[in-house]
Amino acid sequence: MADSGWQRKRRQPEKLVEMMEEEFSVLSELKAVICEKSDNQALLLVCADGAKENSKKNKKPKQTVPSIDCDIRAGKISIPEFMARCPAGCQEMKQPVYGTDIYASISSVCNAALHSGVMTNAGGKVLVKKVAGQASYRGSFSNGIRSMSLPKWRESFIVSAGKAKKGVTYPSVLEFLPSKPTVVRTGQKEVKAPPATTTHQTTTTPEPTTTTPEPTTTTPKPTTTTTTTIQPPTTTITTTVKPRAVAHKVREAGIRRQEPAVAYRRQPGAPANPTYNRVNHPAQDRTQQAVQANPNISAVVPDTGYTWTEVGGDDTPVEIVDAWKPEVDPFDTGVGVKEQDSIPKFPEPTSQGDPNCKVDIVFLMDGSWSIGKRRFKIQKEFLADISQALDVGMAGPMLGIIQFGDDPVTEFNLKSYSSSRELKPVIEKIVQKGGLSNVGKALSYTNKHFFSDASGNRGGPPNVAVVLVDGWPTDKVEEASRLARESGINIFFVTIEGPDENEKQNVVETNFVDKAVCRTNGFFSLNVPSWFALRKAVQPLVKRVCDTDRLVCSKTCLNAADIAFIIDGSSSVGTGNFRTVLQFVANITKEFEISDTDTRVGAVQYTYEQRLEFAFGQYNSKPELLNAIKRINYWSGGTSTGAAITYTSEQLFSKSKPNKRKIMIVITDGRSYDDVRAPALAVHRNGVIAYSIGIAWAAQEELEYIATDPDKEHSFFVDEFDSLYKFVPKIIHNICQEFNSQPRN
Repeated sequence: MADSGWQRKRRQPEKLVEMMEEEFSVLSELKAVICEKSDNQALLLVCADGAKENSKKNKKPKQTVPSIDCDIRAGKISIPEFMARCPAGCQEMKQPVYGTDIYASISSVCNAALHSGVMTNAGGKVLVKKVAGQASYRGSFSNGIRSMSLPKWRESFIVSAGKAKKGVTYPSVLEFLPSKPTVVRTGQKEVKAPPATTTHQTTTTPEPTTTTPEPTTTTPKPTTTTTTTIQPPTTTITTTVKPRAVAHKVREAGIRRQEPAVAYRRQPGAPANPTYNRVNHPAQDRTQQAVQANPNISAVVPDTGYTWTEVGGDDTPVEIVDAWKPEVDPFDTGVGVKEQDSIPKFPEPTSQGDPNCKVDIVFLMDGSWSIGKRRFKIQKEFLADISQALDVGMAGPMLGIIQFGDDPVTEFNLKSYSSSRELKPVIEKIVQKGGLSNVGKALSYTNKHFFSDASGNRGGPPNVAVVLVDGWPTDKVEEASRLARESGINIFFVTIEGPDENEKQNVVETNFVDKAVCRTNGFFSLNVPSWFALRKAVQPLVKRVCDTDRLVCSKTCLNAADIAFIIDGSSSVGTGNFRTVLQFVANITKEFEISDTDTRVGAVQYTYEQRLEFAFGQYNSKPELLNAIKRINYWSGGTSTGAAITYTSEQLFSKSKPNKRKIMIVITDGRSYDDVRAPALAVHRNGVIAYSIGIAWAAQEELEYIATDPDKEHSFFVDEFDSLYKFVPKIIHNICQEFNSQPRN
């Protein structure tokens, strides 16, 4: 029978080269020669496939995009840049996301894609690129996904639309980071099988195909084998060796099935080294070498994607020891249950809140009957969105809710919940109270009861109250709002479907918004024309309440001043009276909130000369400051009040903070040896509010020159030192009244 053309080509390689030059490029020719001379059948198949592809020059290879689940995190995948397909419905899975635009690698890939807007909840392809870790990750609320803040993480990633770059082919298999190797115990020794690479499991069921490799002959080496038992106890199955080996292929591109490790134990009388008919696997070769080096170690077949059948010359039964544990997932990495318990789990950091929005905030929600059930539900959805956008936590904002109708009631306070995740289901369960819209009563309740230590008020962060009102209040708000503002509460108003021109006649208090809010400059008020447009106000409102530099109502008359005491230490005062003056200074100081960010106090003692006793911010707690006042030593000497005022301006007020009210309190018992008018006028021009307190022989006209206008509100006189204490309440009242009377625009 005549040989076929292909068989003749195999016997004449020189002629083959000549024919291939006419049909293929130089690259194809080289591949064909390599494939012809190679003894490795796998290489022959690869080369043949390559030649086939090169023959189709006009067709681009199709990109295979592996599918992943919603909970797959970028840090688990070892590939630096890859494309993946996300399923639909990941938004409902609530998988964690950390960061904005750049995400920590602990984040869910699919939910990060939803948050960034490169994919919708219907799913789709996304492109992931890993980048360096960040010092911090900012949380935000975007596209229905709440991402959390994270202080630091070792690796980051960015996501973009799943469009392949030109000329780039992405992996069709998403390999996870290597797991711990399997340990096989054999008596007193151990051997570690190569670590299996975990690959992503898709939902597609692979179609098995069968290939019959060319038979090869292997001459077995004489070895001595010892039967060993794998711990823990295993299931034993006895089978009969078949005379032909077949490799069953059980995987497709992108899928690798993790098979249980199987140890073969030879029965007595069986051949020492039966022949295997198979394609060699590098990992298996290493294991076989280890077995040959130590006959006390039983061979462990790694996962290659194939199952192997021994070839023997007889029907000697082979006992197969199955090392798979029934309670372990068959797709597991091979680590035992006890070993898994010792492996540290992937950390689940909890957001501590957005540090750029550290405020204590309460929402006053309208529960009146006028709002109706449908709009009350919209209001709850709005508050739930706000709670997610704020990124609640102890290092950031803390949130509470008061519902008002006829009477206000606290739904939950500031310390009830410490994360945004906890708040949403609680808000959804709030039940409408009904009644009127008594906003004034609710503001009074907020001022007296809500911002307290028992309710979780932290003291340092600004206090914010956001009032949501349908239409207009049914009571007056001006007085309750004023008292709340003077207590340091920043009041915001969100009016929904406010009164039109025909309805304004029904409003109890005209211009109620301007009378209530912290400032009338428009920053503290939002007017939403319709309840169905309320959700559009989420981001604008969050941005405003987090702008702590503009929350000016947190600054009160007691926590926003730099106060300088100028104390007369002349000989006419005397040691006993000087101690009385120091007690007067201490009594005034006690009324203020003392810290570096609140009120600061400095002191100057003077005679002919001046001495700085302590500067602003030198003592930042009230106990330290009171002790410093007590330790001031009496100096004795003349009286140069004008020079002392100038010295105080240079040494203290020149270093005052811009957002502090500058207050000067001069205490003297006699007429000054120098002029006081020019120095006093100079400090007045620099914005210093001056108080003068005269005792005994102090000159009335000098006291009036020193004091800020009007004189009667800033200048005081007593005949005796022991009567100084009577002026403490009057001075504090005047300071606060002046502070609170500032224009609110």
